Amino acid sequence: MDMATKQTGEELDRGALAALYEETFRNFEEGTIIEGCIVAVGKDKVVVDIGYKSEGIIPGDQFSNEELKGIKVGDRLKVYIEDREDADGNLVLSKEKADKMKVWEELEQAYKDEKIVDGRIVSRIKGGMMVDIGVKAFLPGSQIDLHPVRDLDGLVGKTFPLKIIKINHRRGNVVVSRRVLLEETRDKKRQTTLSTLKEGQLIQGTVKNITEYGAFIDLGGIDGLLHITDMSWGRVGHPSELFAIGDKVEVMVLKYDRETGRISLGVKQRGSDPWSNVAARYPIGTRVRGKVVSLTDYGAFIELEPGVEGLVHVSEMSWTHEVRHPSRLVSVGDQVEAAVLNVDPNNRKISLGMKQTAPNPWDMVEAKYPVGTRIQGKVKSLTDFGAFIGLDEGIDGLIHISDMSWTKHIKHPSELFKKGQQVEAVVLRIDKEKERLSLGYKQLTRDPWDDEIPQRYRVGTATIGKVSKLTDFGVFVELECGVEGLIHISESGLEPQARLEEKFKLQDEVSAKIIKVDRDERKIALSLREHVLDSERKQVDEYHSTQGALDQTLGRAAKKTKKRNDPDQENS
Repeated sequence: MDMATKQTGEELDRGALAALYEETFRNFEEGTIIEGCIVAVGKDKVVVDIGYKSEGIIPGDQFSNEELKGIKVGDRLKVYIEDREDADGNLVLSKEKADKMKVWEELEQAYKDEKIVDGRIVSRIKGGMMVDIGVKAFLPGSQIDLHPVRDLDGLVGKTFPLKIIKINHRRGNVVVSRRVLLEETRDKKRQTTLSTLKEGQLIQGTVKNITEYGAFIDLGGIDGLLHITDMSWGRVGHPSELFAIGDKVEVMVLKYDRETGRISLGVKQRGSDPWSNVAARYPIGTRVRGKVVSLTDYGAFIELEPGVEGLVHVSEMSWTHEVRHPSRLVSVGDQVEAAVLNVDPNNRKISLGMKQTAPNPWDMVEAKYPVGTRIQGKVKSLTDFGAFIGLDEGIDGLIHISDMSWTKHIKHPSELFKKGQQVEAVVLRIDKEKERLSLGYKQLTRDPWDDEIPQRYRVGTATIGKVSKLTDFGVFVELECGVEGLIHISESGLEPQARLEEKFKLQDEVSAKIIKVDRDERKIALSLREHVLDSERKQVDEYHSTQGALDQTLGRAAKKTKKRNDPDQENS
């Protein structure tokens, strides 16, 4: 072999060795993961042989105490190449980064396979929660649950199954969702529930939400409405009185609309309707005891048993008092005794009476106070139409304003009576059915209109009185004996545009002519205009009578004078 050929062969061997050497280094590039063998374990470092010209060093703080105690020389370990060599010529390796890259690989595979991962909620951040799934991941607020969660801070530290919905290893972003899994579970439950659901079925559910009109029950992936009217045969003010969110409850399916998916539920239907034989349990006339559960303007509702209520109307509460509102006699929660007045099972109504449990004082009034009896009592109240007088039996009698005076025009009872005043009256009428006692005050004296007033006040005569009232239509004048006469505005003698107040004042003395006396209506009509005309005619008559006497005297004197002046006339 010549020298040239030998030299060429050596050069080829050196080239192959160099290429092989370079290939060896290619397998130990920075940023890659490789498996090595642990050759030494110290307190502050772990030495790993990865087949490189030098051994690699992993800082001890990348291992927990348990991990350091558990590893030994000869164990295989995957590591991440940080740097080929440090200042001492050793490879710089990282267990942490190798673990993280392994986690990322597993997460990416889980994302592709749509597998479930467990995540522990670490903290609350803007828009959602930070979750640890091996790496930090973001759980948006909208993906936490099927419904908005009010207490997000209460979730910190809890672990939930999650699904990766977005991953980007290069940017280090992972987005997870719990809602996706809940929806899948709900849909599976829904399909199972719907396939077996039927009307009349009893099914277990969980109270999911409560409103004023009812409660929504989770039947397993699908909600049904338990309306407030189907919760109990008795009265329910608000669903929260019977149920709370999270309660387990057995309900009956009342109606299932497969087209709309709406489900109506009931609880009271699990038992029998208490109104089915209520007429037999509460016959008319029976005395019962119950609790006042509600008050209205027109009466009080009494609960006789759960699901059965009766109404005591305000008119059936007292024999003797006019009850304006039931709250004046009873309050919610009171135990009261009542009598059954009527039962209507079809309309689910029972009429009750409280006053029927006591004797009716009107039975005694008829015998004790026959018509014409004089009674005494105190004025209890005054109204525009009369005065109520209280009797010993607790019964009130009414003196109507028209029965207060024979002669005066009473505008309001306060003109004669005051509250608390002791008065005497005459019983005029007793209406036991309507529970009314009519009294009269003017009937204590004889009616002056029978003879006294018609004889004293005759049509065509003049009279004197004092102005007692001014109205739009005329002036009332009080005459003697307390009787009043009316000067109608048409008889006042005023000009059409003039006002009565301009001419008449209260207590002014007025002279007028009586133009009408109506005994039946008890009215006297007066006329100022006619009185003035009568006065004027009288003055004219007096003047004319005076003028006639004067003319005769003057005529005779003139005739005598003429005769003296005319001799012929005197002789004739």
